[in-house]
Amino acid sequence: MDNHGRGYDPGPTGGATPHPLPYEGVWRFTAAAVDASVPQARHAVRDLLLRQGVPVSDDLAHGLLLIVSELVTNAVKHAALLSPVLAVEVAVGAEWVRVSVEDGHPYRPTALEADHGRTGGRGLLLVREVAREAGGVLDVEHTASGGKVIWAALPLKPVR
Repeated sequence: MDNHGRGYDPGPTGGATPHPLPYEGVWRFTAAAVDASVPQARHAVRDLLLRQGVPVSDDLAHGLLLIVSELVTNAVKHAALLSPVLAVEVAVGAEWVRVSVEDGHPYRPTALEADHGRTGGRGLLLVREVAREAGGVLDVEHTASGGKVIWAALPLKPVR
């Protein structure tokens, strides 16, 4: 995986603090859209959170890594034919963390109710529930190049 640290970003709320905290920033990893990239992405995000000293609880870290695994798995399974490379981005603000996976496939999935007779296809439903339980949000957006980015933003502070 290639790591391209990109510095400070004000985040999804648009409100930047005048002096970023030491753990704030945006990092982007690129990888081939192959099965081996799923654990590589999960380990890269885990190592980044530890290295930067991001104040994540064990539950939040577990949720973030589950989200990364599911989103990268979806990109590998469903987008690899049209998008041989995917990107994982981690953006950390003073009070939130956002993980996203971008690919070049134009299909925009939706987290619909699962068909309980199927054994697969529940990845985005799971991601949506993990984000919701943490007090965060999940969204899918088109990219300028015709692909998509699926992201989840979760608060670093517990929801009361």
